[in-house]
Amino acid sequence: MLPRPARPVTVVPYDPAWPDRFAALAARVAAACARPPAVAVRVEHVGSTAVPGLAAKPVIDLDVVGAPGDLARATARLAALGYAPKGDQGIPGRAAFRPPAGEPPHHLYLCTPDTPAYRDHVRFRDHLRAHPRVAAEYGALKQALAARHAGDRDAYQAAKGAFVAAVTAAAAEMAAGGSPRPG
Repeated sequence: MLPRPARPVTVVPYDPAWPDRFAALAARVAAACARPPAVAVRVEHVGSTAVPGLAAKPVIDLDVVGAPGDLARATARLAALGYAPKGDQGIPGRAAFRPPAGEPPHHLYLCTPDTPAYRDHVRFRDHLRAHPRVAAEYGALKQALAARHAGDRDAYQAAKGAFVAAVTAAAAEMAAGGSPRPG
């Protein structure tokens, strides 16, 4: 496998336009996936741009939640919109897609509602939304890591992995009825 070309890691302050960018992207995808027979349950705004006030890379993350058994048809509908399948990228149960040329920067993933990758995306997002102190801590970490790993996206991702895993575990514990993490 050829190495990916280096792309700089840029973390910017929260942009109140991100929800509108998500809505525009999601509307097009949802319309294509909802026409009969419907092949998607919903389109979720996940990732840091989905958390008000959180610094983030200016890239919208969308999880297209496909109806179980209809992922092949959902993939075909996304391809008809210009999305190019990129495989699971090492995350079982989730398919990644390259956006069509000329679209605003975004990541699009197709998964089913029972997929751990989807569940973790939503739990992480919802935990950050509900715990502003944790979100602020994450934002500060991301800004520091972006400065430290400005030219190495893989190192940036790896360096924030322990924080993401801890928050996701806290969110899972809360969902199971455990004690919340202060925030």
